[in-house]
Amino acid sequence: MENNIEVNNPSPIWSISGWVFGIVLVVIGVLNLFLVHPVPGIAYLLLSLVYFPPANVYLKKVVGITIPVILKIILGIVLIMFTLGVSDLGDMIDKL
Repeated sequence: MENNIEVNNPSPIWSISGWVFGIVLVVIGVLNLFLVHPVPGIAYLLLSLVYFPPANVYLKKVVGITIPVILKIILGIVLIMFTLGVSDLGDMIDKL
C-alpha cells in the first residue's frame, strides 16, 4: 500500500530529482549517441526512463511494480561513475 502512495503522489523532492537526473541521463545518452557509439547512447536513453515520474506511473499501471528509490540511487551512482570513469565520453571530458 505504501508503494501505491509513493507512485501516485510522490514527494516534490523525489519528483524534481527524478526529472533532473532523467534529463541528465538523456543528455549523456545523446552525447554518447553522437560522439562515442550508438549502443551506449541508446542504453543511457533507455535507463533515463527509469527516473521520469510518468514512466513510474506507467510501469505501475502496466506491470504492477515500481522500482524502489534506493535502487534508483544506486543505479544513478553507478551510471555517473561509469560515465566519468571508464567510458569514452569521460575520456573526452578529461581532454577538455
